[in-house]
Amino acid sequence: MSGTGLVEAPARAEPRFLKPGWPLAALYLGFPLWWALGLAGLIFFVAAAVMAVIMYRQGSIRVPRGFALWLLFLVWTLAGVLVLRAIAPGTLPGGGVGRYAGFLIWFGWYVSITIAMLYVLNTARHVSTLWIVRVLAWMFVVTTGFGLLAILVPTLEFTSPMELLLPQSLSSKNFVRTLIHPSLSSSTDFLGYVQPRPTAPFAYSNSWGNNLALYLPFFMLAWFGRSAGWRRKAAPFVLVAAVFPITFSLNRGLWVSLVLAAVYAAGRLALNGRWRAMQAMVAAILVGGLLFAASPLYDTLLLRVETPHSNDRRAGTAQTVVSVTAQGSPLIGYGTTRTMQGSFSSLAGGETEQCHQCAAPPLGTQGFMWRLILTTGFVGTFLCLAFFGVQFLHRARGPSPLDITGCTVLLVAVLCFFFYDSLGSAMFTALIAIGLMARADLPAKEVRHDVVG
Repeated sequence: MSGTGLVEAPARAEPRFLKPGWPLAALYLGFPLWWALGLAGLIFFVAAAVMAVIMYRQGSIRVPRGFALWLLFLVWTLAGVLVLRAIAPGTLPGGGVGRYAGFLIWFGWYVSITIAMLYVLNTARHVSTLWIVRVLAWMFVVTTGFGLLAILVPTLEFTSPMELLLPQSLSSKNFVRTLIHPSLSSSTDFLGYVQPRPTAPFAYSNSWGNNLALYLPFFMLAWFGRSAGWRRKAAPFVLVAAVFPITFSLNRGLWVSLVLAAVYAAGRLALNGRWRAMQAMVAAILVGGLLFAASPLYDTLLLRVETPHSNDRRAGTAQTVVSVTAQGSPLIGYGTTRTMQGSFSSLAGGETEQCHQCAAPPLGTQGFMWRLILTTGFVGTFLCLAFFGVQFLHRARGPSPLDITGCTVLLVAVLCFFFYDSLGSAMFTALIAIGLMARADLPAKEVRHDVVG
């Protein structure tokens, strides 16, 4: 589908006491509160449901270029319910209620991020692009702030109201407790000593790194652009502060993502003739890099690079997922994750009290790319990546700062697919970026004009 499509729906007015864009404001500006209440995961579904109601009441619904690919991907993903009971080669049998519940949750995420993308596109007349960019930039500040707190008081945690409301039989389960129990950090000892890693306001340290990487381009646009105002003076201090939790997160995927984002953004700025902005970025990177190399933080980074404790597990998971999918269900995959028999080295292997890492992680984890392949097959994976590719290529030569920001976000998002389980808040951000870029295809009279960058 070229350009933006139009789908008709009954037109109804939004209540006047609610300002346009309020679901995004409630979601992101109130995110620290949702985290403290134990609702940081659930709130995205609530916000998406509200956005869907608003779009239905609004009337006509436009869709971005290439939306047919995404819609077909959703249909392909939904077809996975037909193979939930199928036994993948080399995995344990199953298929009970838990597997169906997991499928519904993850498909709910796909629906939610789709709604967020369409909401951003279809509120262009009333919700400022600059305002949305600033909201996402604020999330970078919030994530950085929580990261600093995790360094200062890493053991801080407390019982959330959600924990008190849920039955103990449910809230005590490790997966559920991680989602609803507010804590600032998680600890690891693979460097040879206990090192706290920032998690808040998300559930996992990898989620913290994934989200921070996607919020950063919006922060750069909103806090260094022409319309930044007072933010421009504060922005360098925020970036310096972010260096500490970024380093102590031990997130190699985050580090690689930041390098890629900097190189790509600098290249785009140069190609678009924005030499002053490109020179300022390069100078800041060089000066910051020299100061970082002279600081004690450099030793932590170097030790992490020299301690690739998870490489074998990640590589083993990726290879097994590709092999299992190719052998058993290459077209539509298996709908959900699967548990391996034994370990990567032996069918008799597995977790022990002395070696928790001896058990292979569930197939379809250790990276959203491997979840895509296992749960939707090679066809579903192609459809998803093709949709991202269409969005990237469509705006890859765009001259506006928003084009550079959006393409940087998409590039980083796809790179993170190989490291992180991105289906969640990170994908929410990525599809909001697509919705923002798709506004460029709307008629001028349907877009609220403001200066971005």
